[in-house]
Amino acid sequence: MTSFTGPALRAALNGISGILVTPFDAQDAICSAPLQPVVDRAVDAGVHVLVANGNTSEFYGLQAQEAERMVHVAAECVAGRVPLLGGVGRSVHEARALARASVKAGADALMVHQPPDPFVAPRGVVTYVQQIAEAAEGLPLVLYLRNENIGLPTIEALCRIPEVVGVKWASPTPLLLAEAIRRTADRNLAWVGGLAEVWAPPLYAVGARGFTSGLINVFPERSVAIYNALEQADYALAMRLIGEMLPFEELRAQENNGANVTVVKAALQWMGNDCGATRAPSAWPLSATQQQQLDTLLNGWKA
Repeated sequence: MTSFTGPALRAALNGISGILVTPFDAQDAICSAPLQPVVDRAVDAGVHVLVANGNTSEFYGLQAQEAERMVHVAAECVAGRVPLLGGVGRSVHEARALARASVKAGADALMVHQPPDPFVAPRGVVTYVQQIAEAAEGLPLVLYLRNENIGLPTIEALCRIPEVVGVKWASPTPLLLAEAIRRTADRNLAWVGGLAEVWAPPLYAVGARGFTSGLINVFPERSVAIYNALEQADYALAMRLIGEMLPFEELRAQENNGANVTVVKAALQWMGNDCGATRAPSAWPLSATQQQQLDTLLNGWKA
């Protein structure tokens, strides 16, 4: 059973959407126990929404049955304390199956990954989301748009699918975001900054609210402080706080963004909450130089 519906879910989407890691053991099998302290830290710090099977969850490195297991594991850890979004994607049949599994797990909504297929027709994306909505039995959908190549008319069409309640805008194009918001203002959708803390201020400036975060796995209180500053329109404070965590995000962006989850999991190891290695093609482990930079940063934060 879902715990958050209607206005409660809509309000939460204006906050921080924390993308949970997927823990692996030494044999590269999913190990659920390390996720509980990650979730507890995030909830206790005030993170508003948690997401299983997002990009920080290594969604594209999971087998279908592993993704289904992880939404159940996440639901057990969250235990209805905050809304849980279950990420779905890949082939339309896999996405529909994972949607059904997420419903059974008690997810409050689905986050629909933008199809990475090299042959994506704009109208085909609309059909893709409609078919996922059908499988989701009325569960709300949040679109995850990593680029706007499908065009604003298609984005508007997606936003007018009745089950869609929000959009995570993960493109550094604030003016296009502003136009998308203008075109769909009558739907009162949640427009979430999908490029984490660093891009939150410019996306806030054109109407987005809240942001996605992988940092919440490690130091959620830092993400919450940035969110609070933005909500109070204290942009000077928000930029100072973002500047303090910018080295962490710059490390994650190294190696063609292939160190993104690596840095998060290395930081978790550093703090004694070992969630295992990342899977190829992600970078693992950090290089000696990267590890030294991360150690210096985390020791400074701890102090």
